Amino acid sequence: MTARIDLDNLPALSLGCTVFAGGGGGDPRIGELMAMVAIRALGPVDVRPIDAFDDDDLVMPCGMIGAPTVMVEKIPNGAEGRVIRESYERHFGRPVAAVMPFEMGGINGVLPVAWAAYADLPLLDGDFMGRAFPELQMLTPHLYGMPGSPAVITDERLQTIVFTTRDNVWLEKLVRNSVAALGGSACGGLYPMTVGQARRPAIPGTVTRAIRMGEAILRSTDDPLAAIAEVAPLLRLGQGKVIDIERRTAGGFVRGSALVEGLGEDKGRLFRLEFQNENLVVIEDGEPLATVPDIITLLDIHTGHGIVTEMIRYGQRVEIVAFPAPEVWTSAEGLLAVGPRAFGYDFDFVPVADRVSGGARA
Repeated sequence: MTARIDLDNLPALSLGCTVFAGGGGGDPRIGELMAMVAIRALGPVDVRPIDAFDDDDLVMPCGMIGAPTVMVEKIPNGAEGRVIRESYERHFGRPVAAVMPFEMGGINGVLPVAWAAYADLPLLDGDFMGRAFPELQMLTPHLYGMPGSPAVITDERLQTIVFTTRDNVWLEKLVRNSVAALGGSACGGLYPMTVGQARRPAIPGTVTRAIRMGEAILRSTDDPLAAIAEVAPLLRLGQGKVIDIERRTAGGFVRGSALVEGLGEDKGRLFRLEFQNENLVVIEDGEPLATVPDIITLLDIHTGHGIVTEMIRYGQRVEIVAFPAPEVWTSAEGLLAVGPRAFGYDFDFVPVADRVSGGARA
């Protein structure tokens, strides 16, 4: 079944991407505006499931790389998708058949829509994270030994670098340093492959799920959490007010933490949220309530809109919620790549549903 992204449901996609991003992926508003311009000029973008393609069709996973705080002001010029696509077509000697977000979160769930419209290509309904993660080896193909190379990185001046590295950890190091030299953010294509190769690592249906999530929130008038729970299972961790935010941009990442003072039934509780582009852990009384790879999201208490890390502000009233991680990330290989210890924490992953009782909303 083929869906379409048009001017009517584009805002829903953008909103859904803030919920599933886990705080990362960058503010989607710039990507939404760019996609809006492209759709107005060229028409809607088809969204097709992976089974709608032939095994030898070439897929271009793409998005932005770098610090989300930089992306707010250092915006793409719109031609980066064409540069990435043409580079891959020269390398593989055949046309790209589909564009695909490499992560379904923030701007990276929306910007590929603009690039697909300009290229007159469909968008594959899936991604390689099921959320957002900060590093380039934190994509599902890495778990199956698939290379992220050749990776194509280009900035708003269309300065372009193609990386072929010995492994995906080296790809992360070299691309991150180059993106820092380019000003802190750039656009990129990663893990190019055929549809046949993508069938195993792709997390299917994430584009249409984000649209459904955004539509549910926009329809809601009085209980956005209930609307969200209709689309995806969530656990409520707490409600409160942001009373402190510390954020720094370095090495191509935004790192920091936010303190949330409990309100209402959570009065007297104090939550500490720590992030590296994406939300990593929520800690209360020195103990983790939720950790990566589960999806930790701050929601605006009034609207249910997700708040990306660079938009956390003092005084915001928020709901802290968590969604279970895509199953692939809770495997032994997945936890090695994206579990708490991969980010330097001295504790193991425990599913949020096992840590929190009485908070589920189904």
